[in-house]
Formats: sequence, structure tokens, C-alpha cells
Amino acid sequence: MNIELTGTSIIGNSRGAITSDIFTAFDPTTGNAVEPPFYSATLDELNGAADLADSARIPYGNIPGRDRAVFLRKIADNIEALGDTLIHRASLETSLPNARFVGERGRTCAQLRMFADLLDEGSWVDARIDHAIPDREPLPKPDVRSMLRPLGPVAVFCASNFPLAYSVAGGDTASALAAGCPVIVNAHIAHPGTAEPVGIAIANAAKECGMPEGVFSLLFSSGYEIGQALVRHQAIKAVGFTGSRRGGRALMDIAAARPEPIAVYTEMSSVNPTFILPSAVKERGDAIVAGLHASVTGGVGQFCTKPGLVFVPDDATDFISNFKSQISNTSTAPLLTGGIQKSYRTANEARATETQIVANTETELPGFSVNPSVFETSAVEFLNTPELNEEIFGPTTLLIRSNDHDELIKIANALEGQLTASIHGTDDDLIEYADLIAILETKVGRLIFNGFSTGVEVCPSMVHGGSYPATSDGRSTAVGTRAITRFARLVCYQNFPDAALPDELKESNPLGMWRMTDGVFGK
Repeated sequence: MNIELTGTSIIGNSRGAITSDIFTAFDPTTGNAVEPPFYSATLDELNGAADLADSARIPYGNIPGRDRAVFLRKIADNIEALGDTLIHRASLETSLPNARFVGERGRTCAQLRMFADLLDEGSWVDARIDHAIPDREPLPKPDVRSMLRPLGPVAVFCASNFPLAYSVAGGDTASALAAGCPVIVNAHIAHPGTAEPVGIAIANAAKECGMPEGVFSLLFSSGYEIGQALVRHQAIKAVGFTGSRRGGRALMDIAAARPEPIAVYTEMSSVNPTFILPSAVKERGDAIVAGLHASVTGGVGQFCTKPGLVFVPDDATDFISNFKSQISNTSTAPLLTGGIQKSYRTANEARATETQIVANTETELPGFSVNPSVFETSAVEFLNTPELNEEIFGPTTLLIRSNDHDELIKIANALEGQLTASIHGTDDDLIEYADLIAILETKVGRLIFNGFSTGVEVCPSMVHGGSYPATSDGRSTAVGTRAITRFARLVCYQNFPDAALPDELKESNPLGMWRMTDGVFGK
């Protein structure tokens, strides 16, 4: 399906105006602008989208879950119907291969259908019923019933590094729509031409499924004003964000300063520590080097789960040499934006003054290209240099040498919150290093044994979150069916007549779902 790009925002069932605030995407390979131009939304258009979302809040929130499931599946169908046009545009705006976006599109649509299945089954609302005991002494017990209900309109900020899976129809949008919340998306400036057709696919699905106008809007913006105003708008009840710590903190501060503070679910930064124990180096060192290299350089190192800190035995000379050689023989590649390229180069230069470095000679490269790099330091120097904990977005990592168990424990205690931590070793190592694992469990959302942190499986049990600053709320996840609970809140109904209750709480259980009744789960 071919969709002509207009470059204007989607405001409910209408399109935004052609404004004087114009921007374009760029081809990272050359650094050249990519047509067509896109037009920043005005504050009036933002207010219009927010007013529509506020009007849709109650009617959409009261649409049965199984009808919202039909809507989500229709969005997935419409995205797939865009065909190769969407794939080619995403590749043009990122310089990542077409195959990457075939997979990312599959993940995006699978995510939508996963939430649709969740809505069909229904028990995610955590329905609980406690029957009245009118003759209880000394006081009668009332009839009490509770369940999760939608929060209201959600603002979603697209990620730079996942133009499909963490963007217009990505996990935040899918989980918010599933929860019964209208969504206003702030498109990322780096890939507006990928955002627009996906936005059209969602808007068309809303109309085809009879959803209220305002259930979805998409805003384009050349700067920060529109996004900040969106978070400030009184109609917005929660925010989903994936990006830098600086950007996430800014939105958190804006949300906290509102007359009515709201939750901001951010995924901000993570260095995903990877501990390679001596036994693993001896048993399968070459295989680990190959996997580590792929994990560090995959997607040009622009995954939030990239292993940015790698702890290796001090005497693993061949292992370290092999990995350095692979990095030095890795070709240059473009990063997503000129801003990311500049940050990468600046961070590499700063780190080079504190550590040993390999393969970071920046010659004049085309577009937004950079060389991959690897740094090396000792555990003592790492502990004495807090700056080495900072994330560098791009194809680089830091090797930290240590043979001392207690040293690793001290380092683990000093780490910030992370999305993941990985351990390579044997089953016996899990016993010997149980204290290390116990510490890491308090820091991360996902512990990995004999695997690599990149690659986040989209399934109900996945946790893609972690203690601050990896995310703003370590109790939540951005991937997996539990993501829906970020955009819902508990409501209790006391002594309501059965006819006035939501179907999920009615005595006859018309939806046939699992509930807790008088303390016992069942149907």
C-alpha cells in the first residue's frame, strides 16, 4: 500500500496545518536531507488533540475489552498492509538494513496482537470480589469489589532507535490503548516519514472500528516545545518515554511540577553489566567473544540493552586480545542522527583520557558515521572513576579486568540501576557467586545467564525495566503484558447493585474470566 506523505500532524479525524516551522528527516549515510518536509504542530493543534482525547476518555474507557482487542488487531493488519513502502522509508531514515525493519514490524504487530489476546482473556484487570456479611459482629461487612480501570489520555514519545517497535504503534501506545486510554504520540524528529504512515494506519483502524474521535493523534515537532506542552496539558494523565536520561528527567520534572502531578514511565539509560567468569572464558571463550562483539555492534550499538560494561578475568589475555581485534576490524557505520554522532565522539574523547583505548581513530567520515571502539581499565580504576559508569550510545564498550570475588561484589554494590545484567559461567558459579546475583537482583529488571542482553523477547513474562536511572519506576515494565498496568488504576465499588457494576465484577461473571472471590481465584 502506498501512502502519500503530507508531513502534517494527525488530530483525531483531521490533519494539521502547513505551518512555517518546517523540518526534514536526514539520510545518516550521507547526512543529506530527505524529502518531503514536515510541519511542526502548533499549540492550538496540540490543545485540539488533547481536548479530543479528553472527550474520548470516558467513552473509550467503557468500550468492552474484546472490542478494543478488535481495534488492536486492525491496527496490526493495517500496518502490515503498508508493505515494503514502510520498510524502505524506515531504512532510508536510519541507514539500517531492510531486514531489521521486517523483524521490527513483526515485533510491533505481534505486540499489538499480544495485548488483544490479553483483552480477550480479561483477567488482567485483577477483579476481586468480597461478598457482604450483613450479620457480622460487631459490624456488618459491606459488599466490596475492585478492578483496574484506565487512567485517561496518555502522551507517548517515540524512541530514536526503534522507529516501529518503540514509536507510533510501539509498546507504550499498544499497552495504553489496550488499557482503555486515548493516546497522543509525539513523533521523533529523526524518522517522521516512518511515523506518518503508521499514524494513518492507527487513525484508519479507529474509524473502521467505530472508536471515538480523539482516541489517537500524532503530533510532529521540530523542537521540544510541543512535547513539553503536551506533558503540561491537564488532559494528559500519564507519559511513556524512551530516550536519554536528560530528556527523561526533563519530562519527569515537568510532570512533577504540574498542579496535578502525573506518572512518567521513562526508559532512560543503561550500561547492562556483563560478568564473564573464569570458567566461561576457559570453556567457550571464542564463542563468548563472537556473541559479545555482535551484541556491542549490532544496530551500530544503539540498543538500550547493549553491554556497556564487561567484567573479565585479569588474566584472560587471549580473550581480551581477540575481542579487541574483532572491534578494530569492524567497519564504520552511521549512527541515527548527527546529535547522536556528536555525543558519541565527545564521550569517546573524554573516556580516552581515563582508560586504554583501541580502534577509536576518528578520521573524516561521511554522514553520521563513526568507528567502533573498546576501552579497557582495571577494577580499581573503575571504582575510583564514577564517570566510567556513564552510558555511551553507539558501538563501544568498556572492559574491566578483575580476578577478585570481593572486588566484583564491591563493584556490583556501586552500580546504578540497570535494565539487565548478564553472567557467563557454569551452574556451580551460580552457587559460588550467589551473593553477586543477590545484589544484581536489586539493580536490574532482567538477569541473564549465559546469554547477551540485546534482544528483548516480546512475551507476557518479559520485564523491560529496572531501578532508577534505567527507568523512572523500577516496579514497571515497557515490554510484556504487565506493561498495561502502567496506564490503569484501581477502583473499588462498594454496595453497588449488580446491574450497575462493570461486567468484570458482576455476580454471574458474564465474561467467564478468572477473578478472586472471597479470597479464592477461580471462574
